[in-house]
Amino acid sequence: MSNQFSINDKPMYVSTTDEIAGFKILQHHGLVYGATVRARGLGGDCVAGFQSLCGGEVSAYTEIAIEARYEAVNRMLREASEKGANAVVGLKFESDNMGGGNGSSANGTIAYGTAVVVG
Repeated sequence: MSNQFSINDKPMYVSTTDEIAGFKILQHHGLVYGATVRARGLGGDCVAGFQSLCGGEVSAYTEIAIEARYEAVNRMLREASEKGANAVVGLKFESDNMGGGNGSSANGTIAYGTAVVVG
């Protein structure tokens, strides 16, 4: 899977595979990553609590997960661009719930891959 994004008005390609169809990897610039931690506010926890009682998707948490992935990818692409790359291959995500021990929690998400120049 490959997608095109834009950083500083320059095209950036992202692929979950180790190549991008139609392009040749010309240079490798190493590992790049983007991370974010998102906390759920009291209002979000209340809404999620009510939704979980009824079953099904908990949209308050889904929205946080999507926003976290988007922010992590954008930070990763900015780092790749700063290294002179125009693409990231081998994109992977990791996320984890970070409990605060006092009933609060946050979700940490990391996007990482290999920065490359394709042509």
